[in-house]
Amino acid sequence: MKHKRIWVVTAAVIITAFGVVIALNFAGPARQVERRIGHRYPLDSPQFTREMGVLLGPGILGGNSVEALQNGDEIFPAMLAAIDSAETTITFETYIYWSGEIGDRFSRALARKAREGVAVKVLLDWVGSAKMDGAILDSLRASGASVEQYRPLAWYTLSRLNNRTHRKLLVVDGRVGFTGGVGIADVWTGDAQDPEHWRDIHFRVEGPVVGQLQAAFMDNWIETTGEVLNGPDYFPPLESTGGVPAQMFTSSPAGGSDSMRLMYLMAIAAAERTLDLNAAYFVPDQLILGALVAAQERGVRVRILVPGEHLDSELVALSSKRSWGPLLQAGVAIAEYEPTMIHTKMLIIDGEMVSVGSTNFDIRSFELNDEASLNLYDRDFAQAMTEVFEADFAQGRAYTYAMWENRPWGEKFAETVLIPIKSQL
Repeated sequence: MKHKRIWVVTAAVIITAFGVVIALNFAGPARQVERRIGHRYPLDSPQFTREMGVLLGPGILGGNSVEALQNGDEIFPAMLAAIDSAETTITFETYIYWSGEIGDRFSRALARKAREGVAVKVLLDWVGSAKMDGAILDSLRASGASVEQYRPLAWYTLSRLNNRTHRKLLVVDGRVGFTGGVGIADVWTGDAQDPEHWRDIHFRVEGPVVGQLQAAFMDNWIETTGEVLNGPDYFPPLESTGGVPAQMFTSSPAGGSDSMRLMYLMAIAAAERTLDLNAAYFVPDQLILGALVAAQERGVRVRILVPGEHLDSELVALSSKRSWGPLLQAGVAIAEYEPTMIHTKMLIIDGEMVSVGSTNFDIRSFELNDEASLNLYDRDFAQAMTEVFEADFAQGRAYTYAMWENRPWGEKFAETVLIPIKSQL
């Protein structure tokens, strides 16, 4: 009887511990926005830029140049050329890194620079790099590169195993930065010419804001390794290279705040004329949904472009559509991109502000992932990105309220079943 009681107590402790671990992994930030933010001032007002740079994130820095790179045919050559040009340091953080042709090219380029004496620091998400051949890691480490995996499976990471780094950051010599939505996998190669090659945009940046990209990398590097990388090789003095004001906005649930959601809520609330959103995974919560509807109702033209049949997650497609009804009723234009999977994450407001990076408009990005979004405040750049958005939007199929109302009952049932796990999609 005594042994039986011990077994029961032990089982209860194990079950309780397991339940606590699961609960911690589903928990969002401790401080969350709970009320809608009203429209008080336009995006081009000094008050908006002041609050974006002081209340929410790092300061907005002028003097930057930004180049938008379209699809793998432009993105990967530019990134590899920057790596090849490195003289002192390379810092690289990404979620997806899979084995394949492009993965091999990056590993060879990074290894070559490490053998030349460049300090190469690589941080890969443990889940996102699960399809990466271990031989690639071995070859990189053998070359002298420092390679770490973010939150691998271990007893001390169990409570935060669901918190992944979704950031995509490459900084060379502390002077040239890249960010956007692209991972290292063959699906991103090519020119989005067919369903096997995805549509995406990545951004090459020079100027003072590159220091903020570097700081975003350092955030997770220090957490993972305890090593502080500083000095002029990583943070050199950065002079003006252009006329684009910018800030690199980051978020992490480990910080306990709801900063990324709040940043987007404030940007949406400031919109007065136009709001164009390209969302690879669009599963909005009630606050985001309400903000978009409120913008449309006060006269803002709201357009949302999402993937169509080529979305790589059927669960996301089903969960997303449940929330479209109020948007469509309010007059929001929603289109489903038809040629291939569109992985772009981009928000353009009033032809003044463009936000790009790794952040999806879903609960996982807002509450569970480490994310990084580059905010750019420049009319010429916003106009150029609006033209890119409109070209993609023209390749989308309009989704109407009648289509939403008449979607199959099986879809409606699946949407209801998926409600409890929306944050995991």
